Amino acid sequence: MKKKTDKTILRTPDDAIASEMGSGKKISSSTDSDYTNKQLRRVLFALDAFKKGDISVRLSKEDDDIFAEIAEAYNSMVEMIGGVGGEVSRISKVAGVEGNLKARASAENATGFWRDMINNINGLVDSIAVPVLEVGKVLKNISRGNLDETFQIPVSGDFKVMAETINKTIDNLNLFAGEVTRVALEVGTEGKLGGQASVPNVAGVWKELTDNVNYMASNLTSQVRDIANVATAVARGDLSQKITVDVRGELLQLKENLNQMVDSLNIFAGEVTRVALEVGTEGKLGGQASVPNVAGVWKQLTDNVNYMASNLTLQVRDIANVATAVAKGDLSQKITVDVRGELLQLKENLNQMVDSLNIFAGEVTRVAREVGTEGKLG
Repeated sequence: MKKKTDKTILRTPDDAIASEMGSGKKISSSTDSDYTNKQLRRVLFALDAFKKGDISVRLSKEDDDIFAEIAEAYNSMVEMIGGVGGEVSRISKVAGVEGNLKARASAENATGFWRDMINNINGLVDSIAVPVLEVGKVLKNISRGNLDETFQIPVSGDFKVMAETINKTIDNLNLFAGEVTRVALEVGTEGKLGGQASVPNVAGVWKELTDNVNYMASNLTSQVRDIANVATAVARGDLSQKITVDVRGELLQLKENLNQMVDSLNIFAGEVTRVALEVGTEGKLGGQASVPNVAGVWKQLTDNVNYMASNLTLQVRDIANVATAVAKGDLSQKITVDVRGELLQLKENLNQMVDSLNIFAGEVTRVAREVGTEGKLG
């Protein structure tokens, strides 16, 4: 216990006692009685001040007698009580105001009841500080994401209620974190859609967080499944499906791109089908597929279809022109268009036929002229 070092002005009861003795209040009229009366009044004054909480009064020793012993005992008592009071005030400020819960009052110079009182005060501080420090440790762990530590020290009363509340909070956080992690892993890593976080008896902000996670998972499930359905339909040749789910941000851009792709495929397929029907079924040559704003592989495909249709038109028309000329007796025409494969064989056969017809016609004409005109028989 630290010695009292405040600026309390120490007083003596002599002036007050002298005033009272001057008024005629005495125990007896003898000299010894005057001395005793004076000493007793000094002690009474000090005790009265002590009763009122004033420990600044000190008794002086005038002689080596019982009153000197009383003065020494009284002065030691108030010194010790002053020290105890100072320690109580200090620990109240340090622990209660400044928040230093590891500080304790010193009972170094206190004895008996006063030492017990200091120890009891320290015990009180302990009973408050230990749970509070434990709460601080648990909350610090929670702030760092460590949900393994709970409130473990034995407590009772309001502290028990607090400990149970904190531990229940940690349990709820563990459950919430586990469910959110499970849903995130299922959706984000394993690709399992449709999962929902289940946190029983959740309320307040935890219910709000759980609902938001489930809303996010539900939205993502609807969006991805709608996109997947359209992609599957396109892969199967069904171009009638489009993404209709409500999306935002980058998913909106993906939705628009996929729907634009479906539109482009529909236009491309329609044009290719039209050209194929015109050329292959209806016999209309010269048709070209028209796909506006086409680019990349779709432009390449469109160009290839148009190139095929253009080549086929040139080849068939050249063959048709030669066939028409032959039918009209004009054997001067031959197929000149560049062809390959079976059309090349057809070209060669037709040109050979024209050559053969030219030879046959020439021979028939020669014989007819010799027999009919020149009279050469045989």
